[in-house]
Amino acid sequence: MNGLLVIDKPAGMTSHDVVGILRRITGERSIGHLGTLDPMATGVLPLLLGKFTRLAQYFSSAEKSYSGTIRFGFATDTYDAEGQPAGPDSLPALTLEQVRAAASRFHGEMEQMPPPFSAKKIAGTPAYKLAREGKPVELKAVKVCIADFTITDLQGTEASFTMAISAGGYVRSVAHELGQILGCGAHLSSLRRTQAGVFTLAEAHSLDELQLLAGNAAALEGLCLHPRSLLPEMPSVTGDALTLGRLRNGAQANLPEFSNAPLVKVFAGQNELVGIAKRVAGTLFQPVVGMG
Repeated sequence: MNGLLVIDKPAGMTSHDVVGILRRITGERSIGHLGTLDPMATGVLPLLLGKFTRLAQYFSSAEKSYSGTIRFGFATDTYDAEGQPAGPDSLPALTLEQVRAAASRFHGEMEQMPPPFSAKKIAGTPAYKLAREGKPVELKAVKVCIADFTITDLQGTEASFTMAISAGGYVRSVAHELGQILGCGAHLSSLRRTQAGVFTLAEAHSLDELQLLAGNAAALEGLCLHPRSLLPEMPSVTGDALTLGRLRNGAQANLPEFSNAPLVKVFAGQNELVGIAKRVAGTLFQPVVGMG
């Protein structure tokens, strides 16, 4: 089974758990997700299946959008509700204006420290494994871009928010740092990914929906996004049999594509994605990813 399927991940399971469930439902062994969601989080989780896993490199820089809540009063060691409290609950009396003023600092490009309980690797070992063993976790700050961080409401000690953040950024870290700025500690209490790149909740399918289709390959493939809608920054071009034969054999070939885009998606007919080709000069292209 080849394609891209968007899942609405439920709470309580890892992204790898979702991959395992999809392997059982579809019978396809080669499956990879496009951006980890923490077990607590729900929402958009795009998965590449079969030969489409070869396209993963082109999705790595996609911005992510979220909605969620932040609980003020105490921090946790994981920066979210699944961790151990770092101290007693201070029950702060915050105003919406105070929280919004502090949140306004998180905008544009900035340095962010990843959580100690994260998948970031230290000398080849995931940070969360070192943290669980009580070993020192020495992470380096990374540059992220926060395009939006809006506090939409404050009820008692819990604030609702929306956020758009670049790939590799941690919403948990923003919640933790916001608590430090306000002097009361804070942690992420809920999180839902509403968009990952061009993929939205409107396109997402529940695992329960997919379970009902287990063993029905045609129906499952029908839930995959149309390949021409993927990677919209790359134009789609259809090649004739001779041209496609050359590209499939690794040779350069001319394609009827005149946009000057550096990369294009090459199709046989309307639906069969043959691969990705790189423009050499003019209409001459070199295959860089094959789906054969």
